[in-house]
Amino acid sequence: MLWSVIKIVVFLGLILAASFAAMHLLSLEGGVRIVMAGYEVNLTPLNAIITLALLLLMLWLLLKLGALLVALLRFINGDETAMSRYFDRNRQEKGYRALTEGMMALASGEGKLAMSRAARAEKYLHKPELTNLLTAQAAELTGDRRTAEEVYKRLLKDDKTRFVGVRGLLKQKIEEGDTDTALKLAETAFGLKPTHEEVQDTLLQLQAGQADWKGARATLNAKLKHGSLPRDLHRRRDAILALAEARDIAAENSTIEAKETAIEANRLSPHLVPAAVMAAQAYIEDGSKRYATRVIRKAWESQPHPDLAAAYAAIEPDETPDQRLKRFAKLFKLSPDHPEAKLVEAELQIAAEDFPAARRALGTLAETAPDARSLTIMAAIERGAGANDTVVKGWLARAVAAARGPQWICENCQHIHHEWAPTCAHCHAVDTLEWRNAPGAAPAMPTGVAMLPLIVGALEEPAQPPKAEPEAESPETGTTPEADIVDAEIVDDASASDTQPATDTQAETQAETQKETRA
Repeated sequence: MLWSVIKIVVFLGLILAASFAAMHLLSLEGGVRIVMAGYEVNLTPLNAIITLALLLLMLWLLLKLGALLVALLRFINGDETAMSRYFDRNRQEKGYRALTEGMMALASGEGKLAMSRAARAEKYLHKPELTNLLTAQAAELTGDRRTAEEVYKRLLKDDKTRFVGVRGLLKQKIEEGDTDTALKLAETAFGLKPTHEEVQDTLLQLQAGQADWKGARATLNAKLKHGSLPRDLHRRRDAILALAEARDIAAENSTIEAKETAIEANRLSPHLVPAAVMAAQAYIEDGSKRYATRVIRKAWESQPHPDLAAAYAAIEPDETPDQRLKRFAKLFKLSPDHPEAKLVEAELQIAAEDFPAARRALGTLAETAPDARSLTIMAAIERGAGANDTVVKGWLARAVAAARGPQWICENCQHIHHEWAPTCAHCHAVDTLEWRNAPGAAPAMPTGVAMLPLIVGALEEPAQPPKAEPEAESPETGTTPEADIVDAEIVDDASASDTQPATDTQAETQAETQKETRA
C-alpha cells in the first residue's frame, strides 16, 4: 500500500515538473535561429526542444535500419544473426513438439506414430541422443527388433549415449536367450555405471546363472559399497553364493577348499539351513562333533528343518534309538512347539518302538495340520500299536490325498523345488527360495484324490469267501465221485414263480446301487 502511494506521488511530481518546464519555456523571450544554405528557420525554445527530440528519434531509427540491413546481409551469407536465431527457435519449437508427441504416442502404445514423430523431431532438432532412443523404443514396440538394434548400435558411438545403447542391447539379448553375450554387455554396462542398481541386479543374476560365483560375490560387494543393498541382506546373499561355490568345489573333489567355503558361508549366515548342514558335514568329517552340534542347534533355533535333523543324527550314527532320543531332547527344547520338532520326535519314538509316546509327541498335528508326513506317521503309530489293517490303510489313504507339507518355494514365481538351490530354476532369481507350504496345498501325489475312492472302497468291501472250485474228474473212471453228487430237488411251478420275482427285485436293486455309486 505504501509503495503504491509513493509511485503515485512520484508520477504526479514528474507531471508537475514537466508542466513547470513547459510553462517556463513558453515564458522565455527570443528563440533559436537556424540558417543553412540560404534558408533561415526561427524556432521558439519549446519548438527547438521538440525538434531536437524528433531528430534524435530519426537518428535512432536510421541506426536500427542499418543494423537490420547488416543482419540481413549476414543472414544471406550464412552467419549467425538474430534472424537465424529466430528461425532456429522456431525449428526447435517444432522439433520439441514432435518429440513430445512421439513420447506420448510411445506411452499410449502407438509405435508407428512414435517412429514418425521421432523422424520429424530429428529433422528439426538434429539431436540423435534424444530421437534415436525414441526411435529404438518405438521400433521395439512395433516388433522391429532389427531397427531397434541398429539404433542402439548408433548410440554406442557417442560417449553420452553409450550406456543407453549397451543397456538396450543387453535387454534384447536377454529376451533372445543369448546369456553369454548378455553377460558381456552387462559387464560393460556395469563398467560404465557401477552405481546403476538395475545393471547390478542383471549382472548378478547372469553371473549366478553361469555359475560364476566369485564374480557374483564381487558384484554383491559392489552393491553393498554403493549403498544399494542393506548389510544384513548382503551377508545372507554372500553366504548363499559362498555355499553355491562350495558345492561346485566339492563336485570337483577339492574337499579342503569346499569345507572352508562351507564354514565361511555358515559364518556369514548362521540361520541359513543348507549352509548349516554343509558346515556340519564338514565338521563331522574333521571329527569336530562339538562344532557340528553347535552349528545345527544355532540353525534349528531359527528354523527347524528335516535336513538339520538328519545332519544332527549323522553326528552319532551308531547310537541306539534311546540314546538318540536323549540327545535330540536338547534340540527339541529349543523349539518345543514347532511342528517339525513334533514330527521328528514322533519318528524317533517310533524307531524306539514307543508308540504311545510317539502319539503324544505328534499331538494333534494329524487333525489340525494334516499333511502326507504327519498322516503317514500316524499310520505307523497305529500299525505299531496293533490296530487292524482297516485303520492303518485309512490313514494311508488320507496321506495320499493330503498336502505334501513345507517345501522350497520361490517367492517370485511360486515354483516348487525338491531341494534348495541358490537360484530359482524357473525365474533364475537369486535368494528367493523359502521353506514353507505350497500355495493351494497341492496333494503329495497327482493321482492321490483319484485313488482315494478305490482305497476306501477296498477297505469297506467285506471279504467274500472263495468259491468252491469243481473237483476234477477221476482220472481212472472219468466220472464224478458219488460223494459229490447232490440229489436234485423237485420244485413245483408255484415255488418257481415265487422265486423269480425276488431274483428280479434283487437285480434291480443292485443296478440302482451301481448307478448311485457311479454318480
